Amino acid sequence: MLHEDKHSAAFRQEEPATGKILIAEPFLKDPNFTRSVILLCQHQEAGSFGFIINKLFSQTLDDLIPETHAEDTPVYFGGPVQLDTVHFIHRVPELIEGGLPVVPGVYWGGDFERAVELLRLGLIHQTQIKFFIGYSGWEEGQLAHELKEHSWIVSSVNQALLFDEEESKVWTTSLRSMGSEFAAMANYPVDPSLN
Repeated sequence: MLHEDKHSAAFRQEEPATGKILIAEPFLKDPNFTRSVILLCQHQEAGSFGFIINKLFSQTLDDLIPETHAEDTPVYFGGPVQLDTVHFIHRVPELIEGGLPVVPGVYWGGDFERAVELLRLGLIHQTQIKFFIGYSGWEEGQLAHELKEHSWIVSSVNQALLFDEEESKVWTTSLRSMGSEFAAMANYPVDPSLN
């Protein structure tokens, strides 16, 4: 039954594109991506990349970059690629210049020092910006292959999911927002053998 559900659902999902999200299918085994939701910040034939938006990292921004003095600012595990880099998305382009639009009102990157200064001064709130360590990336053809394998479900995203939703609920909320056939997946156990 699950096999049929996955295939029928796959025909009704969206195509990957910049600004879409990838929702990990319920039984995806890769520990980096179990129950993850990834915002695609760039999707081209040559490759794609984005950030896992629902996995908190064990350290804060201040822990990773002490000179930021951005105390208690959470950092998310963006993915397993280049874990020596910090990235961010935000929804305040009028305050942080240089960002690239991802979805309406949401930007990737920009003036990092200015972003941290605004946080420190209390001129922006943590619900307006999200920091990531590392990123998720796919070479040419790799994501298309994973989609054929039904590893990911493609959907649209909104600012509330990116910035306001509690990270532990992002995966289930994403599936439930897609309709009843996907909502049922949100209740699947992580390990089907335990069912």
